[in-house]
Amino acid sequence: MIRSILAASLVLMAVAAPALAQPKPDPDWPCAQRKVSTLGYGSFWTGPDLAAAGEWGNDREAAQFARKLASRRTELNDVDGLIDDFTKDIKDKDEKDKRLTRVFAGVFEVLNGERNTVVAGIVRYAQGQQRLAQRIRDEADKIGDSREGPVEDAAKTATKEGKDLENAFNWDRRIFEERNHSVTYVCEVPTLLEQRLGEIARKLQAKL
Repeated sequence: MIRSILAASLVLMAVAAPALAQPKPDPDWPCAQRKVSTLGYGSFWTGPDLAAAGEWGNDREAAQFARKLASRRTELNDVDGLIDDFTKDIKDKDEKDKRLTRVFAGVFEVLNGERNTVVAGIVRYAQGQQRLAQRIRDEADKIGDSREGPVEDAAKTATKEGKDLENAFNWDRRIFEERNHSVTYVCEVPTLLEQRLGEIARKLQAKL
């Protein structure tokens, strides 16, 4: 029993998060993907200047359309048709370009804001896993010390206090492992948002 507890503790030390196993610039970043705290629109947009197009939030229709495109409920396959519907009554090319630029500015702000929230959540997730891993190691040490100590200490493991400690250890370890298994999916979310932003930007620019 002692060996299994100590072995589990060592495993937790190794897999608390990828950031713990492989030192990275940010110890609170558990993802294999490089951490980019926030995005710059220049990585996605080579069209007209956003500032020159005017504030996207002041164009009610462009703002509503931007939020619709940004929503993951909107299929990317439908975006081309939606853009055509949005621009079908705009005859002046300069006006069309400005409005599509405002749409991109809105999509960028919405998706970048969503992505920033996800990145901050991943950091909190990793910090929580680190704290939980430390608690599990502490629990394992207490159980190991009580079993390897004097007879009167070893006898405590049969008491309610000792059983409660082992139950807490097993429960915390189970929670840790379940959360650790989901980290791969969590880490993919920022990349998926970036890909969506890039694809929408490409489709908007194709209509300029």
